[in-house]
Amino acid sequence: MKLAMIYSFLKQDLAKIEDAVNETIQSENPVLREASGQLLHAGGKRIRPVFVLLAGKFGDYNLERMKAVAVSLELIHTASLVHDDVIDEAELRRGQPTIKSKWDNRIAMYTGDYIFARSLENLSTLDNPRAHQILAKTMVELCLGEIDQIQDKYTVEQNFRNYLRRIKRKTAILIAASCRLGAIAANATKETELALYRYGYFVGMSYQIIDDVLDFTASEKDLGKPAGSDLLHGNITLPVLFSMEDKEFKQQLVDMFKSEEELTSADIEPLLEKIQSNGSIERSLEVSDQYLSKAYQSLSELPNLRAKQTLKGIAKYIGKRRA
Repeated sequence: MKLAMIYSFLKQDLAKIEDAVNETIQSENPVLREASGQLLHAGGKRIRPVFVLLAGKFGDYNLERMKAVAVSLELIHTASLVHDDVIDEAELRRGQPTIKSKWDNRIAMYTGDYIFARSLENLSTLDNPRAHQILAKTMVELCLGEIDQIQDKYTVEQNFRNYLRRIKRKTAILIAASCRLGAIAANATKETELALYRYGYFVGMSYQIIDDVLDFTASEKDLGKPAGSDLLHGNITLPVLFSMEDKEFKQQLVDMFKSEEELTSADIEPLLEKIQSNGSIERSLEVSDQYLSKAYQSLSELPNLRAKQTLKGIAKYIGKRRA
């Protein structure tokens, strides 16, 4: 089953959010207008708006209020990817040239800033100071996560705790905020809000772990970028951490990173083969499953609505996705 089938009953509301996203990024400046649309028009799952809408179903669901939150969160996610592509010197995203590739780093950085600003402007239509505070704190954590990632690049002396903190800030906290802010916009109870936040956090952790696994197991066509890109850019993900328990593997990685500026896909191929066969993929998926179990537990605290079954279905899909 495709992911969109799980939440197909939200189709009309999601179409309105998509229109609002495109409207929000419009600019009189032609470069800014085209660059802002470059990544958004390349596709994407729009999973954060889905979490906002589903969370809103546990309270007083009002599409205009949901839209204010959903559009802002999708734009924050998009802006962070634009900046990511500059840091990672990525040429492709979702199978399309990145903004930094089509224009340059300066255009990409200011485009990302512009999308961030539009996101905040859009959320200002929601009269709820607590929602703004939570979003601001989420953005601070995102920035800290990016700094963590930059500092940890090409560094083999890191551990499980470093990795979990990094993916929490990089991915999980924005999905958790999507669930929490959807609940707040719908005036859901505090207990419901926190249960949804926990669900989003655990699902987000699982989502990123599986993303990191797919970097080694999926095809370039499915990824929209070359396989092994994370390792090529010096990012130590969970399969690599497990693989580094083998001293020989770790030494190979240390030697390879000494030439970080000249690394090519061919250089990392021997390590990719080891990661794919040494059990680190299976161990990583087990950790992902542990987070999914906690997500299911969080859902048990919520009333039995259709949205609850849908959230469960999304978690199940995330656990099984292989592309």
